[in-house]
Amino acid sequence: MYEQLRRAEPTVKQILQRLDMAGEDMARDQVHRGLGILADMDEWTARLEPDAPTLPGDQFHPWVWERAAPLWDAEARQDAVLAAARTVNRRLQQKLGRHDIGETGLCMQAFDMKDPFAGKPRLRFDGDRNTPTWRARQDGAKYLAAGAFLAPRNVAAHEDAVPWTEQEALEHLATLSVLARLIEECTVERAT
Repeated sequence: MYEQLRRAEPTVKQILQRLDMAGEDMARDQVHRGLGILADMDEWTARLEPDAPTLPGDQFHPWVWERAAPLWDAEARQDAVLAAARTVNRRLQQKLGRHDIGETGLCMQAFDMKDPFAGKPRLRFDGDRNTPTWRARQDGAKYLAAGAFLAPRNVAAHEDAVPWTEQEALEHLATLSVLARLIEECTVERAT
C-alpha cells in the first residue's frame, strides 16, 4: 500500500497544484483526470511494456510439456528440464529401437548422414538429400540434439542445484521441444 501511495505522490501533487491555479469547474475536471490516472496506472504499466513474444510452455511439444508441467507448477525448474530431457531421450530410443547407447552418442549416430547399418538405424528428413539445405538440416539436428543433452540435460542431472532463472529453464525446455519435433518429423531408415 505504501509503495502505491509513493508512486501516486507526483500525480497527487500535480492535482493539488492545478486546484490552486484553476477555477472550480476546471478544478473538478482536473480532479477527475487525476483520479483516472491513479485508477489506470497499473494498466498503463502493463500495456505500455514492450510488445515482445512469449514462450507459452503449454504449446511446447507434448513429450516435453506433459512431463515438465507438474514439476514446473511446483517451481522445480531443474527437475522439469531433466524430466523433459529423459522423455525426449526415451522417445528417441523407442523410435530407433536402440537402448544400447547414451543419449548424446545416440543423437550423433541417429542424425548422421552415413548410411545405416545393422542395429544402427538413422533418422532422415524428407527431401532431396543432395541439396545443401537437406544436409544442413541433418547436421544441424545432429548437433542440436547432442547439445541439448550435453548442456541442459547433463547439468540438470549432475548438479545439486542449478541457478536457472525461470526464463533460462523455459529456454531449455524450448530447445528440447524443437528437438522433439525434429525427431518426430524424421523417418527411420534401417539397413537393407
